[in-house]
Amino acid sequence: MIRVLVVDDSATMRGLITATLQRDPEIIVIGQACDPIEARQAIKDLNPDVVTLDIEMPNMNGLDFLEKIMRLRPTPVIMVSTLTHEGAEANLRALEIGAVDCIGKSFDNDGFELLAEKVRMAAKSRVRANVVSVKPEVGGFAPGDRLVAIGSSTGGVEALLTILSRFPANCPPTLITQHMPPAFTTRFADRLNRQCAPEIAEASDDAEILPGHVYLAPGNAHLELVRQGGLRCRLTDAEKVNGHRPSVDVLFKSMARVTGAKSLGVILTGMGRDGAQGLLAMRKAGATTLGQDENSCVVYGMPKAAFEAGAVGQQLGLEKIADRILQHTSVQPKERA
Repeated sequence: MIRVLVVDDSATMRGLITATLQRDPEIIVIGQACDPIEARQAIKDLNPDVVTLDIEMPNMNGLDFLEKIMRLRPTPVIMVSTLTHEGAEANLRALEIGAVDCIGKSFDNDGFELLAEKVRMAAKSRVRANVVSVKPEVGGFAPGDRLVAIGSSTGGVEALLTILSRFPANCPPTLITQHMPPAFTTRFADRLNRQCAPEIAEASDDAEILPGHVYLAPGNAHLELVRQGGLRCRLTDAEKVNGHRPSVDVLFKSMARVTGAKSLGVILTGMGRDGAQGLLAMRKAGATTLGQDENSCVVYGMPKAAFEAGAVGQQLGLEKIADRILQHTSVQPKERA
């Protein structure tokens, strides 16, 4: 049984979350708390497997409380809050701090059934105390003609920040598909752009692919690479693939078609199998392919599926992936002469 603590200042919401989760035979709600003070004691007394947590609460902000959890007693946390443009910034901060996932407050069955699925996933996830990552000095990088494609899902906010914060301002052109609600992607791209050296933005249709730029797939649109008088982004609203739009498979397969051996594919932490077949297509086309290893993943789902499919040329810990990307995409000194 997955033992859950529900934390929300609304008694109605606590009741709805509890009733919904307990429909699932694998889940039992072992306690409720109306604020972080009650929740702190409940975590000590009950040792839950998963905590659901609201952001706006009395006595202590949910983000401040999440930081304390991740520093003192790392526990899988699902944020249950408002998934609006206004709430996106707070939810993204929660994911950076270490929340496994977030879900909007919804009173329909689909929303709460999704919560049960996320709780089951969170119970299998790996959470660790936050470690301040020191950004290394990157010297001697010279962009060549290789492109990078990265796919990620659950745990991807922290993983992408770890990688992109190591990229120099003249990084290889990089396209990213991260499973994320539509309200989040613009804010996420803005946050990454403020914290990292390259120019990072939500991808726009027909945008030219340039060194020093990173293109993030918008929520609810597939991102593909196309060659039209040069390399460009294409956005489509085609059907979901593997249950996702944007889909990592869509991005990776376009890279295999257009740039083949001149590309590098990376699959990061996430639930499910999206990206496995696309990364395999990239590898068959001669691309370099990397996968995040099990120990550093929040959820070793997508990288595992890709590895088992034979798509991953090398598995690496998260802290080593950026350096390996730069090694494979930099023009070597003898090539510059």
